Amino acid sequence: MDTILGYMEKYDFENLLLCQDKALDFKAIIAIHDTTLGPATGGCRMWQYESEMDAIEDALRLARGMTYKYAAAGVNLGGGKTVIMGDPKRKDREPIFRALGKFINRLGGKYITGEDVGTTLRDMEYIRMETEYVVTLPTYLGGAGDIAPMTAFGVIRAMQACCKRVYGADSLKGKIIAVQGLGAVGHNVVEQLHALEAKMIVADIDEAKVKAMVHDYGVQQVDPDVIYDVECEIFCPCALGAIINHDTLDRLKCKIVCGSANNQLKAERHGELLEQKGIVYAPDYIANAGGTIYDTDRLGVGGVSHERGKEKVSRIYQNMERVFEIADRDKIPTYMAADRMAEERIRQIAEVKKYRDELRP
Repeated sequence: MDTILGYMEKYDFENLLLCQDKALDFKAIIAIHDTTLGPATGGCRMWQYESEMDAIEDALRLARGMTYKYAAAGVNLGGGKTVIMGDPKRKDREPIFRALGKFINRLGGKYITGEDVGTTLRDMEYIRMETEYVVTLPTYLGGAGDIAPMTAFGVIRAMQACCKRVYGADSLKGKIIAVQGLGAVGHNVVEQLHALEAKMIVADIDEAKVKAMVHDYGVQQVDPDVIYDVECEIFCPCALGAIINHDTLDRLKCKIVCGSANNQLKAERHGELLEQKGIVYAPDYIANAGGTIYDTDRLGVGGVSHERGKEKVSRIYQNMERVFEIADRDKIPTYMAADRMAEERIRQIAEVKKYRDELRP
Protein backbone atom coordinates (compact mmCIF):
# COMPACT_ATOMS: atom_id res chain seq x y z
CA MET A 1 0.00 0.00 0.00
CA ASP A 2 1.76 3.15 -1.24
CA THR A 3 -0.60 5.70 0.31
CA ILE A 4 -3.70 5.36 2.48
CA LEU A 5 -5.89 7.64 0.39
CA GLY A 6 -4.60 6.05 -2.80
CA TYR A 7 -5.63 2.62 -1.54
CA MET A 8 -9.02 3.97 -0.44
CA GLU A 9 -9.58 5.54 -3.84
CA LYS A 10 -8.54 2.39 -5.69
CA TYR A 11 -11.06 0.22 -3.81
CA ASP A 12 -13.67 2.97 -3.26
CA PHE A 13 -13.69 3.12 0.54
CA GLU A 14 -16.00 5.54 2.32
CA ASN A 15 -14.30 6.20 5.68
CA LEU A 16 -11.26 5.42 7.78
CA LEU A 17 -11.28 6.47 11.43
CA LEU A 18 -8.29 6.50 13.76
CA CYS A 19 -9.18 6.28 17.45
CA GLN A 20 -6.92 6.71 20.49
CA ASP A 21 -7.05 7.28 24.23
CA LYS A 22 -3.64 8.07 25.69
CA ALA A 23 -4.65 7.38 29.30
CA LEU A 24 -5.82 3.88 28.40
CA ASP A 25 -3.02 3.14 25.92
CA PHE A 26 -5.77 2.48 23.42
CA LYS A 27 -5.35 2.69 19.64
CA ALA A 28 -7.87 1.42 17.09
CA ILE A 29 -8.80 1.75 13.44
CA ILE A 30 -12.35 1.59 12.08
CA ALA A 31 -12.63 1.06 8.33
CA ILE A 32 -15.90 1.50 6.45
CA HIS A 33 -15.83 0.25 2.89
CA ASP A 34 -19.32 0.43 1.38
CA THR A 35 -22.79 1.12 2.78
CA THR A 36 -24.83 0.67 -0.40
CA LEU A 37 -26.63 -2.39 0.97
CA GLY A 38 -26.87 -1.22 4.58
CA PRO A 39 -24.79 -0.23 7.63
CA ALA A 40 -21.15 -1.31 7.46
CA THR A 41 -20.81 -4.39 9.64
CA GLY A 42 -17.77 -6.43 10.60
CA GLY A 43 -15.96 -7.77 13.62
CA CYS A 44 -13.47 -6.21 16.00
CA ARG A 45 -10.01 -7.77 15.80
CA MET A 46 -7.35 -7.29 18.50
CA TRP A 47 -3.78 -7.98 17.39
CA GLN A 48 -0.18 -6.92 17.86
CA TYR A 49 0.75 -5.33 14.55
CA GLU A 50 4.31 -4.53 13.58
CA SER A 51 3.33 -1.02 12.50
CA GLU A 52 0.41 1.37 12.26
CA MET A 53 0.39 0.93 8.49
CA ASP A 54 0.06 -2.84 8.88
CA ALA A 55 -2.95 -2.31 11.14
CA ILE A 56 -4.56 0.17 8.76
CA GLU A 57 -4.02 -2.10 5.76
CA ASP A 58 -5.48 -5.06 7.63
CA ALA A 59 -8.56 -3.06 8.64
CA LEU A 60 -9.10 -1.83 5.08
CA ARG A 61 -8.57 -5.24 3.51
CA LEU A 62 -10.91 -6.96 5.96
CA ALA A 63 -13.61 -4.29 5.62
CA ARG A 64 -13.67 -4.70 1.85
CA GLY A 65 -13.89 -8.45 2.31
CA MET A 66 -16.99 -7.99 4.48
CA THR A 67 -18.68 -5.93 1.76
CA TYR A 68 -18.23 -8.79 -0.67
CA LYS A 69 -19.21 -11.42 1.89
CA TYR A 70 -22.54 -9.75 2.69
CA ALA A 71 -23.30 -8.86 -0.91
CA ALA A 72 -22.65 -12.38 -2.17
CA ALA A 73 -24.65 -13.89 0.70
CA GLY A 74 -27.71 -11.77 -0.05
CA VAL A 75 -27.47 -9.92 3.26
CA ASN A 76 -28.44 -6.24 3.36
CA LEU A 77 -25.34 -4.96 5.13
CA GLY A 78 -22.18 -3.22 4.04
CA GLY A 79 -18.57 -3.95 4.89
CA GLY A 80 -16.62 -2.60 7.83
CA LYS A 81 -13.97 -3.70 10.30
CA THR A 82 -12.27 -2.60 13.50
CA VAL A 83 -8.76 -3.49 14.55
CA ILE A 84 -7.37 -2.69 17.99
CA MET A 85 -3.60 -2.44 18.13
CA GLY A 86 -2.67 -4.39 21.24
CA ASP A 87 -1.99 -7.68 22.92
CA PRO A 88 -5.10 -9.90 22.56
CA LYS A 89 -4.24 -11.34 25.99
CA ARG A 90 -4.40 -7.93 27.64
CA LYS A 91 -6.19 -8.19 30.98
CA ASP A 92 -7.83 -4.77 31.44
CA ARG A 93 -10.56 -5.45 28.87
CA GLU A 94 -13.50 -3.41 30.16
CA PRO A 95 -12.10 0.13 29.76
CA ILE A 96 -10.60 -0.72 26.36
CA PHE A 97 -13.79 -2.06 24.85
CA ARG A 98 -16.03 0.52 26.48
CA ALA A 99 -13.78 3.19 24.95
CA LEU A 100 -14.23 1.55 21.56
CA GLY A 101 -17.99 1.46 22.16
CA LYS A 102 -17.99 5.23 22.63
CA PHE A 103 -16.17 5.77 19.35
CA ILE A 104 -18.57 3.43 17.52
CA ASN A 105 -21.58 5.16 19.05
CA ARG A 106 -20.44 8.49 17.60
CA LEU A 107 -20.97 7.02 14.13
CA GLY A 108 -24.70 6.80 14.79
CA GLY A 109 -25.28 3.37 13.30
CA LYS A 110 -23.10 3.74 10.21
CA TYR A 111 -20.95 0.89 11.58
CA ILE A 112 -21.90 -2.19 13.62
CA THR A 113 -19.20 -4.34 15.20
CA GLY A 114 -18.93 -7.92 16.45
CA GLU A 115 -16.54 -10.61 17.68
CA ASP A 116 -13.39 -11.48 15.72
CA VAL A 117 -9.83 -12.73 16.20
CA GLY A 118 -8.52 -11.79 19.63
CA THR A 119 -11.90 -10.72 21.03
CA THR A 120 -14.64 -12.51 22.94
CA LEU A 121 -18.35 -12.36 23.67
CA ARG A 122 -17.47 -10.75 27.01
CA ASP A 123 -15.66 -7.98 25.14
CA MET A 124 -18.82 -7.43 23.09
CA GLU A 125 -20.75 -7.05 26.34
CA TYR A 126 -18.42 -4.23 27.35
CA ILE A 127 -18.97 -2.52 23.98
CA ARG A 128 -22.73 -2.94 24.44
CA MET A 129 -22.52 -0.91 27.66
CA GLU A 130 -21.70 2.15 25.52
CA THR A 131 -23.54 1.53 22.24
CA GLU A 132 -26.31 -0.54 20.72
CA TYR A 133 -24.29 -0.99 17.53
CA VAL A 134 -22.83 -4.41 18.30
CA VAL A 135 -24.22 -7.61 16.87
CA THR A 136 -22.30 -10.56 18.33
CA LEU A 137 -23.76 -10.99 21.80
CA PRO A 138 -24.57 -13.83 24.20
CA THR A 139 -28.12 -15.14 24.14
CA TYR A 140 -29.03 -13.51 27.48
CA LEU A 141 -28.43 -10.10 25.86
CA GLY A 142 -30.55 -10.93 22.84
CA GLY A 143 -27.72 -12.16 20.62
CA ALA A 144 -27.20 -15.42 18.76
CA GLY A 145 -24.46 -16.67 21.09
CA ASP A 146 -21.70 -18.89 19.71
CA ILE A 147 -21.79 -18.64 15.91
CA ALA A 148 -18.91 -21.05 15.16
CA PRO A 149 -21.26 -24.03 14.58
CA MET A 150 -23.09 -22.05 11.90
CA THR A 151 -19.84 -21.01 10.24
CA ALA A 152 -18.95 -24.72 10.10
CA PHE A 153 -22.39 -25.61 8.75
CA GLY A 154 -21.99 -23.04 5.97
CA VAL A 155 -18.59 -24.46 5.03
CA ILE A 156 -20.13 -27.91 4.75
CA ARG A 157 -22.96 -26.62 2.57
CA ALA A 158 -20.33 -25.10 0.25
CA MET A 159 -18.47 -28.45 0.26
CA GLN A 160 -21.64 -30.23 -0.77
CA ALA A 161 -22.15 -27.86 -3.69
CA CYS A 162 -18.53 -28.40 -4.74
CA CYS A 163 -18.98 -32.16 -4.57
CA LYS A 164 -22.08 -31.87 -6.76
CA ARG A 165 -19.95 -30.05 -9.35
CA VAL A 166 -17.01 -32.46 -9.20
CA TYR A 167 -18.67 -35.82 -8.53
CA GLY A 168 -22.25 -35.29 -9.68
CA ALA A 169 -23.67 -35.84 -6.19
CA ASP A 170 -23.39 -33.74 -3.05
CA SER A 171 -22.99 -36.50 -0.47
CA LEU A 172 -19.90 -36.27 1.76
CA LYS A 173 -20.22 -39.86 2.96
CA GLY A 174 -16.89 -41.64 2.58
CA LYS A 175 -15.12 -38.54 1.25
CA ILE A 176 -11.59 -38.05 2.59
CA ILE A 177 -11.31 -34.51 3.93
CA ALA A 178 -8.10 -32.93 5.24
CA VAL A 179 -8.96 -30.37 7.91
CA GLN A 180 -6.26 -27.83 8.72
CA GLY A 181 -6.87 -26.08 12.04
CA LEU A 182 -9.06 -27.25 14.92
CA GLY A 183 -10.05 -23.98 16.54
CA ALA A 184 -13.57 -22.67 17.14
CA VAL A 185 -14.72 -23.41 13.59
CA GLY A 186 -12.42 -26.31 12.69
CA HIS A 187 -13.53 -28.56 15.53
CA ASN A 188 -17.17 -27.90 14.64
CA VAL A 189 -16.40 -28.82 11.01
CA VAL A 190 -14.95 -32.13 12.21
CA GLU A 191 -17.96 -32.82 14.44
CA GLN A 192 -20.46 -32.14 11.66
CA LEU A 193 -18.49 -34.03 9.02
CA HIS A 194 -18.34 -37.02 11.36
CA ALA A 195 -22.14 -37.01 11.54
CA LEU A 196 -22.19 -37.06 7.73
CA GLU A 197 -19.86 -40.11 7.71
CA ALA A 198 -16.91 -38.38 6.06
CA LYS A 199 -13.37 -39.63 6.64
CA MET A 200 -10.99 -37.04 8.06
CA ILE A 201 -7.31 -36.32 8.36
CA VAL A 202 -6.58 -33.43 10.74
CA ALA A 203 -3.70 -31.20 11.77
CA ASP A 204 -3.19 -28.39 14.26
CA ILE A 205 -0.22 -26.84 16.05
CA ASP A 206 -2.07 -27.52 19.34
CA GLU A 207 -1.48 -31.20 20.10
CA ALA A 208 -4.23 -31.25 22.74
CA LYS A 209 -6.85 -30.24 20.17
CA VAL A 210 -5.65 -32.95 17.80
CA LYS A 211 -5.78 -35.62 20.50
CA ALA A 212 -9.33 -34.59 21.41
CA MET A 213 -10.49 -35.00 17.80
CA VAL A 214 -8.76 -38.37 17.49
CA HIS A 215 -10.38 -39.54 20.72
CA ASP A 216 -13.87 -38.20 20.00
CA TYR A 217 -14.20 -38.94 16.28
CA GLY A 218 -11.51 -41.46 15.35
CA VAL A 219 -9.89 -39.14 12.81
CA GLN A 220 -6.38 -39.64 11.48
CA GLN A 221 -3.77 -37.07 12.48
CA VAL A 222 -0.71 -35.75 10.64
CA ASP A 223 1.87 -33.10 11.46
CA PRO A 224 0.85 -29.54 10.49
CA ASP A 225 3.56 -29.38 7.82
CA VAL A 226 2.28 -32.59 6.20
CA ILE A 227 -1.40 -31.66 5.81
CA TYR A 228 -0.80 -30.20 2.34
CA ASP A 229 0.58 -33.51 1.08
CA VAL A 230 -2.18 -35.93 2.05
CA GLU A 231 -4.26 -37.72 -0.57
CA CYS A 232 -7.83 -36.48 -0.18
CA GLU A 233 -10.92 -35.35 -2.04
CA ILE A 234 -11.26 -32.06 -0.13
CA PHE A 235 -8.68 -29.82 1.51
CA CYS A 236 -10.39 -27.76 4.22
CA PRO A 237 -8.29 -24.85 5.57
CA CYS A 238 -9.69 -23.55 8.87
CA ALA A 239 -6.68 -21.72 10.29
CA LEU A 240 -4.43 -19.06 8.77
CA GLY A 241 -4.81 -17.14 5.53
CA ALA A 242 -2.47 -17.12 2.50
CA ILE A 243 -2.11 -20.91 2.68
CA ILE A 244 -2.67 -21.34 -1.07
CA ASN A 245 0.65 -20.04 -2.33
CA HIS A 246 3.66 -20.81 -4.50
CA ASP A 247 5.05 -23.29 -1.96
CA THR A 248 1.86 -25.26 -1.30
CA LEU A 249 0.06 -25.36 -4.65
CA ASP A 250 2.04 -28.22 -6.16
CA ARG A 251 1.74 -30.23 -2.94
CA LEU A 252 -2.06 -30.34 -2.90
CA LYS A 253 -3.53 -33.73 -3.83
CA CYS A 254 -7.22 -32.88 -3.76
CA LYS A 255 -10.09 -32.08 -6.09
CA ILE A 256 -11.67 -29.35 -3.95
CA VAL A 257 -10.42 -26.57 -1.64
CA CYS A 258 -13.18 -25.44 0.71
CA GLY A 259 -12.67 -24.12 4.22
CA SER A 260 -13.35 -21.35 6.72
CA ALA A 261 -10.00 -19.53 6.73
CA ASN A 262 -10.05 -15.94 5.50
CA ASN A 263 -7.95 -14.79 2.54
CA GLN A 264 -6.83 -18.30 1.59
CA LEU A 265 -5.21 -17.18 -1.67
CA LYS A 266 -1.91 -15.44 -1.05
CA ALA A 267 -2.39 -13.65 -4.36
CA GLU A 268 -5.07 -13.69 -7.04
CA ARG A 269 -2.78 -15.58 -9.40
CA HIS A 270 -2.97 -18.55 -7.04
CA GLY A 271 -6.70 -18.73 -7.77
CA GLU A 272 -5.82 -18.90 -11.45
CA LEU A 273 -3.31 -21.68 -10.77
CA LEU A 274 -5.84 -23.72 -8.80
CA GLU A 275 -8.14 -23.50 -11.81
CA GLN A 276 -5.36 -24.62 -14.13
CA LYS A 277 -4.67 -27.62 -11.89
CA GLY A 278 -8.32 -28.65 -12.13
CA ILE A 279 -8.99 -27.99 -8.44
CA VAL A 280 -12.39 -26.51 -7.61
CA TYR A 281 -12.00 -23.59 -5.22
CA ALA A 282 -14.82 -22.41 -2.96
CA PRO A 283 -14.05 -18.69 -2.46
CA ASP A 284 -13.47 -18.18 1.24
CA TYR A 285 -16.02 -15.43 1.83
CA ILE A 286 -18.71 -17.55 0.18
CA ALA A 287 -17.92 -20.66 2.22
CA ASN A 288 -17.27 -19.01 5.59
CA ALA A 289 -20.23 -16.60 5.62
CA GLY A 290 -22.46 -18.83 7.74
CA GLY A 291 -21.54 -17.40 11.11
CA THR A 292 -22.09 -13.80 10.14
CA ILE A 293 -25.29 -14.62 8.24
CA TYR A 294 -26.63 -16.30 11.37
CA ASP A 295 -25.32 -13.60 13.70
CA THR A 296 -26.83 -10.68 11.80
CA ASP A 297 -30.11 -12.37 10.91
CA ARG A 298 -31.83 -10.86 13.95
CA LEU A 299 -31.22 -7.27 12.81
CA GLY A 300 -34.48 -5.64 11.82
CA VAL A 301 -36.59 -8.79 12.08
CA GLY A 302 -37.45 -8.94 15.77
CA GLY A 303 -34.81 -11.12 17.36
CA VAL A 304 -33.03 -14.43 17.01
CA SER A 305 -34.65 -17.39 15.28
CA HIS A 306 -32.48 -20.51 15.03
CA GLU A 307 -34.65 -22.02 12.30
CA ARG A 308 -34.74 -18.89 10.17
CA GLY A 309 -31.03 -18.24 10.65
CA LYS A 310 -30.04 -21.80 9.80
CA GLU A 311 -32.20 -21.76 6.68
CA LYS A 312 -30.40 -18.63 5.46
CA VAL A 313 -27.00 -20.22 6.17
CA SER A 314 -28.08 -23.29 4.23
CA ARG A 315 -28.48 -21.11 1.13
CA ILE A 316 -24.67 -20.98 0.87
CA TYR A 317 -25.16 -24.12 -1.24
CA GLN A 318 -27.17 -22.10 -3.79
CA ASN A 319 -24.73 -19.19 -3.55
CA MET A 320 -21.91 -21.56 -4.43
CA GLU A 321 -23.90 -22.89 -7.38
CA ARG A 322 -24.40 -19.31 -8.57
CA VAL A 323 -20.63 -18.76 -8.41
CA PHE A 324 -20.16 -21.78 -10.66
CA GLU A 325 -22.79 -20.44 -13.08
CA ILE A 326 -20.98 -17.10 -13.39
CA ALA A 327 -17.60 -18.82 -13.72
CA ASP A 328 -18.96 -20.94 -16.59
CA ARG A 329 -20.81 -18.02 -18.18
CA ASP A 330 -17.84 -15.65 -18.16
CA LYS A 331 -15.11 -18.31 -18.42
CA ILE A 332 -13.34 -17.09 -15.30
CA PRO A 333 -11.99 -18.73 -12.11
CA THR A 334 -14.35 -19.07 -9.16
CA TYR A 335 -12.58 -16.48 -6.99
CA MET A 336 -13.25 -13.90 -9.72
CA ALA A 337 -16.82 -15.15 -10.24
CA ALA A 338 -17.59 -14.61 -6.54
CA ASP A 339 -16.39 -11.01 -6.78
CA ARG A 340 -18.50 -10.50 -9.88
CA MET A 341 -21.58 -11.91 -8.15
CA ALA A 342 -21.12 -9.53 -5.21
CA GLU A 343 -20.45 -6.52 -7.43
CA GLU A 344 -23.50 -7.26 -9.59
CA ARG A 345 -25.75 -7.28 -6.53
CA ILE A 346 -24.30 -4.02 -5.18
CA ARG A 347 -24.87 -2.33 -8.54
CA GLN A 348 -28.42 -3.63 -8.78
CA ILE A 349 -29.39 -2.48 -5.27
CA ALA A 350 -27.73 0.89 -5.85
CA GLU A 351 -30.00 1.33 -8.89
CA VAL A 352 -33.07 0.34 -6.85
CA LYS A 353 -32.20 2.88 -4.17
CA LYS A 354 -31.53 5.55 -6.77
CA TYR A 355 -34.94 4.94 -8.33
CA ARG A 356 -36.62 4.98 -4.92
CA ASP A 357 -34.97 8.28 -4.04
CA GLU A 358 -36.02 9.81 -7.35
CA LEU A 359 -39.65 9.03 -6.55
CA ARG A 360 -39.57 10.81 -3.21
CA PRO A 361 -41.24 14.26 -3.18
